[in-house]
Amino acid sequence: MAESFLDYNEETGEEEYIEIDPSMATEEIQAAVQQAIEDAVDYIDNTVSPVRATAAEYYNGEPLGNEQEGRSTAQTMDVRDTVQAMLPSLMRIFCGSDHVVEYAPTGPEDVEMAKQATDYVNYILQQDQDQPFIEIIYAAMKDALVKGQGFLKYYYDETESSSSFDLENLDDQALNALNSDPDIEIDMLMSVVSDESPEPLHKVRVTKRNKIGKIKVMSVPPEEVLINRHARSINDAELVAHRAYLPISDLVEMGYDRDEMETFATDEDDFDLFNQEARERFFDQRDVDYRDPSRRRVLYVEAYVHLDVDGDGVSELRRVCCAGPNYEILRNDPADLVPIALFQPDPEPHTALGGLSIADLTMDIQRIKSAVLRASLDSLSMSTHPRVGIVEGQASLEDVMNVEAGGVIRMRQPGAVVPFNLPFVGKEAFPMLAYMDEMRENRTGISKAADGLDPAALQSSTLMAVQQTVAAAQQRVELVARLFADGGMTQLYKGLLQLLIKHIDKPRMIRLRNQFVPMSPDRWNADMDVVSNVALGKGGDQERMAMLQQVAGKQEQILQTMGPQNPLVDMNNYYQTLTQMLEIAGFKDPLRFFKDPANFQPSQEPPKPDPNEALMQVQMQAIQADIQKKAAELELERDKMMREDDRRRDKDEADIALKAAEINARYGAQVDTAQIKANSDRDRELVKQLAAQRANGV
Repeated sequence: MAESFLDYNEETGEEEYIEIDPSMATEEIQAAVQQAIEDAVDYIDNTVSPVRATAAEYYNGEPLGNEQEGRSTAQTMDVRDTVQAMLPSLMRIFCGSDHVVEYAPTGPEDVEMAKQATDYVNYILQQDQDQPFIEIIYAAMKDALVKGQGFLKYYYDETESSSSFDLENLDDQALNALNSDPDIEIDMLMSVVSDESPEPLHKVRVTKRNKIGKIKVMSVPPEEVLINRHARSINDAELVAHRAYLPISDLVEMGYDRDEMETFATDEDDFDLFNQEARERFFDQRDVDYRDPSRRRVLYVEAYVHLDVDGDGVSELRRVCCAGPNYEILRNDPADLVPIALFQPDPEPHTALGGLSIADLTMDIQRIKSAVLRASLDSLSMSTHPRVGIVEGQASLEDVMNVEAGGVIRMRQPGAVVPFNLPFVGKEAFPMLAYMDEMRENRTGISKAADGLDPAALQSSTLMAVQQTVAAAQQRVELVARLFADGGMTQLYKGLLQLLIKHIDKPRMIRLRNQFVPMSPDRWNADMDVVSNVALGKGGDQERMAMLQQVAGKQEQILQTMGPQNPLVDMNNYYQTLTQMLEIAGFKDPLRFFKDPANFQPSQEPPKPDPNEALMQVQMQAIQADIQKKAAELELERDKMMREDDRRRDKDEADIALKAAEINARYGAQVDTAQIKANSDRDRELVKQLAAQRANGV
């Protein structure tokens, strides 16, 4: 909000209130950002990076700096051995299953969304990256074990691709349709007017531009990440930045002006001089050919800093992009989150970068063991190749310097060459080496027992004792895995969920478990919780597998005795148990073995008829058949009656005609047979009507 104060106006001669805009000016923002970056650079380059560089030197087995000419320079590789022993277990935990971290619903309406979000994020990490995710997570965890911190950066990247092709015989309507597409550029090649067509036909070259956006995850070298010195975590840090020397061509692809980037370009000899840590990493890249001007590099800093730019008294998170040694601001946009995940094997409370690495726990042991090993080798060398003393001028110096076996030494008098025989004392140093190994095991938890290979622990021991020994040795690795899961992996999953909801606004069809499933992240809840499934202190894989087998046995017993509709176990619970067993066994896709009961749809079979209804139908059919039978019998009886009546009437008519002829012949009298026949026909019709009414039940 704008503030005001009372001031005297010389033009009007009156006092009036003058408003002041308290928002930060561009110069103030530039000064604040530059000061914050320079302070973080001083902290990282002068305080944090030297410690990391020393740890990297011990890991690579570089000279310790106390070597003497003519003495052994051998050294042990305790830092590398310890880190390499931990990495396989960590990779198995984080890459052997797709459910190390998953989303938890905040309400009943989020259950299905949480499941879809977990599947989609795992798909993005495992199948949608330019680099295999195992290499990305391996680099971050290796940096964390060696240098104390490993960083993953995640962001939404939108790339543009174009394709060109020619089209012919286009009329004006088709040309206007192409022009209406904003992603299409048209270059007119020619227009032809022919007698066959009243409208001109065009030949054009069409350039189709497609923007493809995807979520990317990359491992960031620790020396490229800046954090202010008083930060307690990534989330509450006043400044978190990613600095790198980027080629001018990359910056132009990001939308910056080429000429402006040329002004920020750094000379070839200075592009990698962040600190000693950066020089060690980029040592093999100093022979890059910079004759191409577009490959010249610019110091580019993407900083996430809290600034009160609007003057409301509350600082907001801003994404500020800077270039050049003076960190001139190129962009200043609001930001929702810091897209950097931090992995630490032993974080220090109340500080962001104060934790210890595995190298910090083993560097002194490597230095001591190297000194003991060198002394033992020197003693062995002195005992097998002793020094000799000669009387000057009485022995051939050339023969003495010849170390050939059986070589002759020429002497002018006996005793001119005297060997200094020293006993081998290296065996007294072996207990010290064993003691230092024991100290390393106590500090890191990494020993032969961690791999189940310690003969002292396995020989003549019970199975329970062996399992407890191995489990105790693996607890340190499980603790580091839990810290990685609840720290960096949780930050990564939270950030990826927000990026998906913010940038992916169209449904996408992806392949999950051999099925194509549509995903619509814009409908998900951005506040869903993130939980890790890394077990701590719960035994090894064998113990968990044995427990799951017992659970599966109980579930099978309940389903068999109480049926699927019981209050304790359903088919979904049983499926989850089988899924966990397959994941422990190393199988990522449980659908290769079992179907998900949630997706099961029973076949649409017709319902079985009710026995009572079937009996009623049978009885109705019997009644209808009986009625039809009775009707047929009545019809037959009617026909019989009609035929009988016709036969009787025909007989009567014949008798009447015979009687009439007899009367006429005997008495000469005429009988009116026509009238008699008419009366008979009338009676016959009456009988038919009565029979029809009877048949109809009237």
